[in-house]
Amino acid sequence: MNHDNENDAPHPSTLVVMGVSGCGKSVIGAALAARLGWRFLEGDTLHGAASVAKMAAGMPLSDDDRRGWLERLRDRITEARGTATPLVLSCSALKRRYRDLLREGDPGLALLYLDGNPALIAARMQQRTDRTDHFMPVSLLASQLRDLEPPGPDERFLRLDPADSPAALVEQVRQIFGMVACSDPVNKTP
Repeated sequence: MNHDNENDAPHPSTLVVMGVSGCGKSVIGAALAARLGWRFLEGDTLHGAASVAKMAAGMPLSDDDRRGWLERLRDRITEARGTATPLVLSCSALKRRYRDLLREGDPGLALLYLDGNPALIAARMQQRTDRTDHFMPVSLLASQLRDLEPPGPDERFLRLDPADSPAALVEQVRQIFGMVACSDPVNKTP
């Protein structure tokens, strides 16, 4: 794990599960939040209607399209931090400037970077084409892979392989950050 930032707390209060569409951000984020007893926020729920329609039509979003969405996510991170509510956020966070904007809400946030085989990710996206709960078509995977700027050495991140099971990934994150799960007796406080 990279954590050279001097503002890093040993236990981050904000975890951003990032990566391209289809890598498992929502599944891992929800499972991790449930295991830790943290709040989970699915970042896609804060996209504006115009952006959702654009993606559903197979058109990639521009930086301008993403700006308001990222600001809304940053504001939610700020709110959670202000109320001492630990947060797991699923968000593509493809570019460094997007992650910098999110860090305005919590400078100590940690990134969980799901970095997997594009063929596996495309296959997963193909499997969900029958579902109506996701608007990102497989045709946009190439643009996401092209736009992806992996976290740099000065960012606090943990690279995870989405080929691993969600349970294994959740335990890996929990152990590396030394987090106590909500079902552990040590974490039960009035």
